[in-house]
Amino acid sequence: MELGSRIAQLRQKAKLTQKQLADELGISAQSVSKWENRVAAPDISLLPRIAEVFGVSIDDLFDLTVDQRLNRIENRLDIDKDFPPETFKAYDEYLSSLLPDKEHHDRVTGLLGQLYGRRMLCDAQKVGKYAMEAIRANPGKKDCQWLLSRFNGHACWDWNMSNHGHAIEFYRGIVETSPSCGLPYLYLIDNLLADNRADEAERYVDIYVSLDAHNVLMADVYRVYIVWIRRGGDAADEAMESLKAKYADDSGYLFEAAQYYAKRARYDKTIELYEASWATDTRRPRFIDALMAIADVYSVLGDYRKAAETYDRIIACQKEEWGMDDEFELQDSIRRRQELLAKVAK
Repeated sequence: MELGSRIAQLRQKAKLTQKQLADELGISAQSVSKWENRVAAPDISLLPRIAEVFGVSIDDLFDLTVDQRLNRIENRLDIDKDFPPETFKAYDEYLSSLLPDKEHHDRVTGLLGQLYGRRMLCDAQKVGKYAMEAIRANPGKKDCQWLLSRFNGHACWDWNMSNHGHAIEFYRGIVETSPSCGLPYLYLIDNLLADNRADEAERYVDIYVSLDAHNVLMADVYRVYIVWIRRGGDAADEAMESLKAKYADDSGYLFEAAQYYAKRARYDKTIELYEASWATDTRRPRFIDALMAIADVYSVLGDYRKAAETYDRIIACQKEEWGMDDEFELQDSIRRRQELLAKVAK
């Protein structure tokens, strides 16, 4: 349905005359008549007010297909970091209404997860801000540290709060119902290793490598971590170094080795390996994980200037390779760079 016909439909449903609608919008009745007769179209700046008068979203003014509406929501999730409450509510209601639609169910559930995840991340930042303020004001009080652990990833001493048992049970269920799909095995092994459950991790690595499609490098890397749990860091260092001959200058291996040495707090080697991984990565656009990790290492070392300079490289990649202009990821990088420069100035 063309926009003018849609306006006419909504106007009639609202029991408004063309003049009454025109008065609400501060325009002439003749303009409304032209829209409805497809002689002219409303100025784009009027669309929010037209939608408000009819109590609908701007998208509802257009006769979009389900896929077009989902594309708009997906694009908005890519661009905006947070949404006004009314936008979140509209997206939530629309996506939820599509859950019974088998054709779009998988995509809709993913978008709902992203929608709530985006709100959760924004709320988690607020949790961190206010919890930290509370701790500064009353450092002897413990309740806000729990909040930082739960919502901002701070370490928690209590095993019952920090173990990954629930995640392990979830992914174990996934691999049991989808035994030929490789990715859930990796998530399961990640969580088992995080809890030092080496025997179970090794069992699932063995199952994973039996699949037709599996990542040989990741299986080898997981076995290094199993060695670390069982025999300690020196033995694991030897196991990681032994993979060099097999993978040479493979960017993926260099990245995984950098991650390993970061966990070993061997920071000079970590930076060297992340830089090598970045330099040998032939993909375009490149993912910025290696550069972000380098910036984090420099921050750990207290070298905020080099961390900020690394964010210059991150921002350049986001603009030049990813074509970002005003996306929230780019804005986060710019914000982080400014925070680091502020620490340099102190």
